[in-house]
Amino acid sequence: MNILYVNKLFTKFTINIFVNKLLTKRTEVIFLAIATFKRYEKKYLITKEKLDKILPVLLQYMDLDPYCVDNNEYRIYSIYYDTVNHDVIRHNSSGPAYKEKMRLRSYYDKKDPEDKIFMELKKKGLGVGNKRRIKLRIREVEPFVNDGILPETKDYLSAQVAKELAYFFKNNRVQPALYVQYDRLALFGKEDKDFRMTFDRNIHTRRHNFQLGESDEDELLLPDDVYIMEIKILGAIPLWLAKLLSENELYSRGFSKYGVKYQRDAEEHKLNYCLTDKNGNKVDFDYFREI
Repeated sequence: MNILYVNKLFTKFTINIFVNKLLTKRTEVIFLAIATFKRYEKKYLITKEKLDKILPVLLQYMDLDPYCVDNNEYRIYSIYYDTVNHDVIRHNSSGPAYKEKMRLRSYYDKKDPEDKIFMELKKKGLGVGNKRRIKLRIREVEPFVNDGILPETKDYLSAQVAKELAYFFKNNRVQPALYVQYDRLALFGKEDKDFRMTFDRNIHTRRHNFQLGESDEDELLLPDDVYIMEIKILGAIPLWLAKLLSENELYSRGFSKYGVKYQRDAEEHKLNYCLTDKNGNKVDFDYFREI
């Protein structure tokens, strides 16, 4: 089969089109497209007092996300994956030009093996974020991560993303590393639906018992009156928003929920490592001091 690869650059996103050979006499062509959205992401720490001050202004230009039923926050459940020696987050925390991380995500408290959740591969390079994800059953997660058994997919796009994830697993022997749960208030632009702002609070984390749902083992990442505010936009920040941020002395800063938890645990020596010598035998830190 001859495949023609066409790459077209649009203002808001890049779309790669693979053109399959025709199946009928009238030379009909099936276009299978993968869209890669380029999105700039800026994060801020903001107090509830300051959020209450700027929210009326935001709502002049933005609407609440439909998931914010009755103007309430909605809950997000995530499990981040990493190697036994935390290689993924250690690399991402070193300030590289390109980084990626993999997580499971759900918007409901799900535990049944047949329940469906999202598996996401989030990439970031030079400030531009890109998120690829598929939906799969909970029972499909372990065979996929550990043995490379691809989950059931019903469309071309999902199949391609599954292959990207499989490549990530091939290069990173990962396992559940951190559970993160939080409440989110989300808004999107009235004129530009790709323009979003989110406010996350009540951030729970734990390193054991990787079930989707709250646990007595949970630890709060930030004080209850502090939010992580994030601006997600395809182009430049609107002038009205830039003015609002400046007037309220809100300045962007890097803040990764997983990254902050990792740094705190590392400083407090709470992390475990699996160290080996050149023959693959397990050793402790003293082994390397003696070399």
